[in-house]
Amino acid sequence: MSYQASKIHIPTYITAFADGEGCFCVSTNKSARHKLGWEVRPSFSVSQNKDRGQILYLMKDYFKCGSIRPDRSDKTIKYEARSLSDLLNRIIPHFEEYPIMSAKNESFKIFREICMMMKNHQHLIPENFERIRSLSCHINGEHKTKI
Repeated sequence: MSYQASKIHIPTYITAFADGEGCFCVSTNKSARHKLGWEVRPSFSVSQNKDRGQILYLMKDYFKCGSIRPDRSDKTIKYEARSLSDLLNRIIPHFEEYPIMSAKNESFKIFREICMMMKNHQHLIPENFERIRSLSCHINGEHKTKI
């Protein structure tokens, strides 16, 4: 770590970067192997041009979870954490301690609520699954159903 980088408070930097470039997402996909016929997939991701990807490797090291992969849709690379355990034990606690300052914090709160419902197996109950689908439509201000 360089002298300049040592002056940066990494957790705050990560939150600020995620505020601008990050995405909390909960998708629902039809799945024959799941009890209700649907899979619920929460994820936290950050994309960046490959030549500025150092921050993604910093995030992966800091959170000690997730993966980095190419995103062929826009020729960037993406850091992504999808494991519910990692989201509950690493990602969510970080953003609770170092909160996002913009309206994206509302998306985080919805994301956290859905992850907590999943932790308690509430996504396996039809009424709660429908609530999750409804809530997920409001993440990132999208207000549309993701099917």
